[in-house]
Amino acid sequence: MEHVSRKRRVLILSEGFGAGHTQAAFALASSLEQRCSTIETRVVELGSFLHPTLAPWILGAYKKTIAAQPKWYGRLYRAQYQKSLNPLTQLALHRIFYAQTAAMITHWAPQAIVCTHPFPSVVVSRLKRAGLHIPLCTVITDYDVHGTWVSPEVNKYMVSSEDVKHKLIVHGIAAAHVEITGIPVHPSFREVHDRALIRQQFNLSSKPTVLVMGGGWGLIGGDSLSEHLLAWRERIQFIFCLGHNHKAISKLAADPRYQHPHIHLLGFTQEIGKLMEVSDLLVTKPGGMTCSEGLAKSIPMLFYDPIPGQEEENVDYFTKHGFGESIRSADTISHWLTMLASRYGDVQAKRLSNQQRKSHLPAGDGSEVILQLLG
Repeated sequence: MEHVSRKRRVLILSEGFGAGHTQAAFALASSLEQRCSTIETRVVELGSFLHPTLAPWILGAYKKTIAAQPKWYGRLYRAQYQKSLNPLTQLALHRIFYAQTAAMITHWAPQAIVCTHPFPSVVVSRLKRAGLHIPLCTVITDYDVHGTWVSPEVNKYMVSSEDVKHKLIVHGIAAAHVEITGIPVHPSFREVHDRALIRQQFNLSSKPTVLVMGGGWGLIGGDSLSEHLLAWRERIQFIFCLGHNHKAISKLAADPRYQHPHIHLLGFTQEIGKLMEVSDLLVTKPGGMTCSEGLAKSIPMLFYDPIPGQEEENVDYFTKHGFGESIRSADTISHWLTMLASRYGDVQAKRLSNQQRKSHLPAGDGSEVILQLLG
């Protein structure tokens, strides 16, 4: 009788607070399954899976708070920066998720658990303290680390940079438990695509092109940013990606300023890598995942409206390494769009320079760390 090897299962837990956490989860799942045919993965947004009625309400309140009170969020982030979740919050997570998460783990019987958000990491860490004997890997999806990520029960941390590793060590995590892998991006971002076919697919011209992204929730910047960009629409092509923000798409589509052959409005798409391939400049909020995807494509980046806290740290990392620049005034935008319109070769040279510099940074997909945990 032919021996059939049992697939090894990896459970990857995320949360919907920003698209980056779940994108990292799916990126890691794809890398693992491509790398090893005997691995089966399952990605779960824990809150939405266990509490499908409560989770959207909490997520909606969180989005509104970030949009309306970013400075308040920043103060809270800094005030709690060195601290783990307080006992009351841990108790709430315990009561809401503990038993159901334990039942899900028992039912699916994974050989390793990966968390790309601190909440499921806290829940699984508590299960491990109660006797769960499954290796836990936690992936930090920004270029900073908040105290809520820290737990001694985590067997391995995957982090973006040497700075984040150092911060975990300061928090008391042993250096041997931290691997610098970079933030996992989907394998498709490392593929080279035919630009002519991409332009045909999205009905784009071959003009100099700017890709504008508003983060996972479609939070495109205010009117002042749009005004500065749209003033160049005769000479430069713009692609606005608004994610799941259908209200914003409808609003912009009805605005005469956006009704132009060089302006393209897109909702959620899983082909951002292709759009980055045919774009020359990325204007974006500095989420950890979007920045990491831009880095994988070597595209020059301009950052606007960072959320105080982790997004500011992301900006610091990418500007320090020369991969992007903060939009500090209209002059920043004018400088880059003038280059695109009149000195296109300079922008191409910047992309080539990015490609060369990123070779010195961690570019693993993290799958090797999980394979080591599986043994």
